[in-house]
Amino acid sequence: MSRLLLNCDMGESFGSWTMGLDAQVMPNVDCANIACGFHAGDPGIMRKTVALAVANQVRIGAHPAYQDLVGFGRRSMACSAEEIRDLLHYQIGALDGICRTQGTQVAYVKPHGALYNDMMADPLKLRAVLEAVAAYDRQLPLMLMATADNSAAQALGDEYGVTLWFEAFADRAYDASGHLVSRRLPGAVHHDPALIVEQALRLARGEPLIASDGSALLLQADTLCVHGDNDSSIAAVRQIRQALDAQAVP
Repeated sequence: MSRLLLNCDMGESFGSWTMGLDAQVMPNVDCANIACGFHAGDPGIMRKTVALAVANQVRIGAHPAYQDLVGFGRRSMACSAEEIRDLLHYQIGALDGICRTQGTQVAYVKPHGALYNDMMADPLKLRAVLEAVAAYDRQLPLMLMATADNSAAQALGDEYGVTLWFEAFADRAYDASGHLVSRRLPGAVHHDPALIVEQALRLARGEPLIASDGSALLLQADTLCVHGDNDSSIAAVRQIRQALDAQAVP
């Protein structure tokens, strides 16, 4: 990729429950990770979110999760490799079908919540996810977390012929290995807009971040995850968008 893409989780409302300010954040991002019904979303929400992405010329990504609507997909489940492949195919296919009715298609895959974390911690689960993506459409990139060393994940991606998009976060602290500092620890989440924008620009320029132990951490990232949960997060996304666009001007 030639520039750092902004991605955001969307379509996470369900029935009469509204989550996220999708209409406000959509014009400021490049990629929309749309919930596929297992952790959030429903057919109507999926249709509306796809339409919003199309109207704003935003790439659509499937955001599959464990089948955990009550836990918002944030609880690990003891799924076999076959079960992981099945749940990905079911969800990607559902969103892709809705996309096709609106003249578009799924452009990439980003697993959600516990499934995302589990595949980053367990090479066997990452292999199952890659097998699922490759079997559905080998042209679909898989989004996963950038760390200090992406080589093992990249080797698996190369084995299956699947393009990997490595993802970083502007509003999170990192440890020396390039993993996110636990939200249970102080300072894990950045709240200062100036700090968030500065971290985004450092990632875009390929400059090192300062890890939680004070060491320099270099992350090779293709995309930056932003959030659209509230007014302050929308303001931060707009500032990041403006800063990245200004940096891109020759």
